[in-house]
Amino acid sequence: MLKVAVIGVIAVFLAMAVKNDRQEFAILVVLAASLLILGLALSKIDDVLNVIHIAEDYLGDNSLYINILLKMVGITYVAEFSSNLCRDAGFGAVGSQIEFFGKVMIIAVSMPVIKSLIQTISAF
Repeated sequence: MLKVAVIGVIAVFLAMAVKNDRQEFAILVVLAASLLILGLALSKIDDVLNVIHIAEDYLGDNSLYINILLKMVGITYVAEFSSNLCRDAGFGAVGSQIEFFGKVMIIAVSMPVIKSLIQTISAF
């Protein structure tokens, strides 16, 4: 975690230093740091995937719910990451639209869960 914090702070200081002269370089510094931090996070994903596979083995047919949950988490992270980059670049409207689309996608992906919930409630 310390490595990520140092990368982030250094990137912010570099971006602040070049922002007045060359704003496009500041955006590139922030983008590079963000991608580096994302790469470090993805390198830790193997442990998470192992636990998910164990949970899928236990759930059997109900592992669909884990897949839906993972899709929802992935959509959330991608939407937040990209909308923050757009906002940092000064395009807040695009960032807001990305967030809106991410929310719509989360609802669309969660429809099988909602359908199952409605079927369960109607069975009572």
